[in-house]
Amino acid sequence: MNRPILAFATALACTGASGLALADNSNTALPVPYHYGMPLHVKQVISMTEPSTQECKVVTAQMTFIDNQGKQEDISYQKLSDACSYQN
Repeated sequence: MNRPILAFATALACTGASGLALADNSNTALPVPYHYGMPLHVKQVISMTEPSTQECKVVTAQMTFIDNQGKQEDISYQKLSDACSYQN
C-alpha cells in the first residue's frame, strides 16, 4: 500500500523538478532584430559578438547592453564581418 503512494510521490516530484528546469528560460531569449531608426537608449555596452569567418561577407552580430532604465537588452544586427577589415 505504501509502494504506490511512494511511486506517485516520486513521479510528481520528478515532474515538478523538470517543470522548474524548463521554466527558467531568461538566458535563452532571442535578441530583438534591429531595424533602421529603432531607439536604443544605451547606457552601458556589456558585449558585442559576431560569428568568426575568414571571408568578407555580411554576418548577424549581437549586442548586449544596459538601457537607461537599467534593463538588460539584446539586439541583433547585420554588419560586414571583421575579415573585411583585413582584406585588400
